[in-house]
Amino acid sequence: MADSWATYRAELGKDLHLDLSAPGAGSGLRTRLRDALREAARTGRLAPGTRLPSSRSLAADLGIARNTVADAYAELVAEGWLTARQGSGTRIAGRARPAVPRKQPLSARSAPARTTPAFNLMPGAPDVSTFPRADWLKASRKALTAAPNEAFGYGDPRGRIELRTVLADYLARARGVHADPERLVIRSGYVNALTFLAAALRHRSPTTKAVATESYGLPFHRDCFTAAGLRTPALGLDELGSRTDELTGLSGVGAALLTAAHQFPTGVALHPDRRAAAVDWARGTGGLILEDDYDGEFRYDRQPVGALQGLDPDRVVYLGTTSKALAPGLRLSWAVLTPDLLPHLSPYDNTSSALEQLTLAEFLSSGAYDRHVRAKRLRYRRRRDDLVAALAAHAPHVRVSGIAAGLHAILELPEGTERAVLRAAHWQGLALEGLSTYRHPRAPGTPRDGLIVAYATPPDSAWPGALEALVRALG
Repeated sequence: MADSWATYRAELGKDLHLDLSAPGAGSGLRTRLRDALREAARTGRLAPGTRLPSSRSLAADLGIARNTVADAYAELVAEGWLTARQGSGTRIAGRARPAVPRKQPLSARSAPARTTPAFNLMPGAPDVSTFPRADWLKASRKALTAAPNEAFGYGDPRGRIELRTVLADYLARARGVHADPERLVIRSGYVNALTFLAAALRHRSPTTKAVATESYGLPFHRDCFTAAGLRTPALGLDELGSRTDELTGLSGVGAALLTAAHQFPTGVALHPDRRAAAVDWARGTGGLILEDDYDGEFRYDRQPVGALQGLDPDRVVYLGTTSKALAPGLRLSWAVLTPDLLPHLSPYDNTSSALEQLTLAEFLSSGAYDRHVRAKRLRYRRRRDDLVAALAAHAPHVRVSGIAAGLHAILELPEGTERAVLRAAHWQGLALEGLSTYRHPRAPGTPRDGLIVAYATPPDSAWPGALEALVRALG
C-alpha cells in the first residue's frame, strides 16, 4: 500500500507529507498523487519554488511505480502547477494569489489619532537593540564546542552545573549573595520560578495560606500565588519601602515577596530597619522572604545595596533574571533556594535550554557580562539624567520620585490627573502606563497618581523624540 509520507532522501533530506488516502476524480494512485500535489500547491502548503523529489525518489518513498509519479508530474507541469527545468529539478510554480479586497479607510472623524504608538516607554524590558549579539555568539560557539555529550540529555533539574558554579561566584561578588551552587536553581524565566515557589510553599507547610505582597507590583506575579490557592494580602508602602512590620499581624502568611533593592514600580529602596524586620519575622515564624532582585545591578547615585539574602541565606530565597541586564527573550532566571525547599524540586521541573545555560556560563566567566552591565549602567544613567533635565526645563511641576536606579522612573502627578495625562500621552504617540495599573486591589492607604516612564526601553534613535513627546504631554 502506498505510504502518505515521502522523504527527499538523497537530494534534499527533507520530509514531504502527501495524503493519498482521500479519493479524487478517480481511485488510481496517479490521480490521488496528482490531486494531493495540486492541493498542496493551491493552498500554499508547498510554497512557490519548493523543490520536489525526483520521480525515482518519490516513487521509492511512496512504494509506487516511477511512471506513476512521472505521469502525475507531467500533468501538473502541463496545468502550470509545477515547473520542470534541466538542472533545476521539479518545483512548485509561482502562482498569483486571489486579490484580497482592501478595507476602506476610516473617515477622518472616526479614525483614532494613532493606531500604533510611535514611542515605547512601557516598563519591563531593556533596550533590546543593544543586545550584545557578537559577544553572545562568540560565547555560544565556545560553549557548544566544549559542551560534554551529557549536556544534550535531560540533565539536572537544578540546571547545568557550569552555569550554577560561575553564577554563584558572580552573585556573591556583585550582589553579596550567599549562593552555594548546590542550592542554586536555573529556571525558564522569572514567572516559571515564581510558579515553582508557589507550589513549593503549599507543600512546605500546611499552615501556609497566603503570601504577603507589596501594595504596588506586577499583577501576574500575584496571580502565580492565587493560582496555587494562596491569598496575597498587601503590605503598606511609603517612602521607606514596604511596611514589613505589618507581617506580624497577618494570619496564615508563610512568605513575603519583596523588591528590596528597588521597589517595583515606585522606585524606593527598603529601609535597613525594615530589611531587618522582614528577616526577624521570617526567623521567628519559620516563614520565608522571596527577594525579587530584578534590576539590582543598576544603581546610579552610589554602589548598589547588597541583596537582602545576605542577612540570612536560610530564610531568604533570592530571585534574579537576565531580563533586564540582557533580554527577556533569553528566558533565563535563577533562584537561590533555602535548604527546606530543595526537596520540592522534581526531575520533571522546567529548566531552560542547556545550550543557553552553557552560553551564559561562558558569557559570565569571560567577563563579557560585567562589561555589558557597566556599559548599560552608563547608558541608562544618561537616559535618566536626560529625563530629569527635560522635566526641570519644560515641566517643572512634575517631580521624579524614587532612587536613581533601575530602568524606569516614577513621575508624581497631582491627585486625580493620571488618566488625563495618559490620554494626552497617547495623543503624542507614547505607550506608557500609570501607577494605578500596578496597585494591589486591597492595598491600604490612598491611591497615588503617577506615570511609569521606562527610559531604558527605546533605542537610541527614538529616545530624543520620546522625550520631546513626553514633555509635550505633561505640559
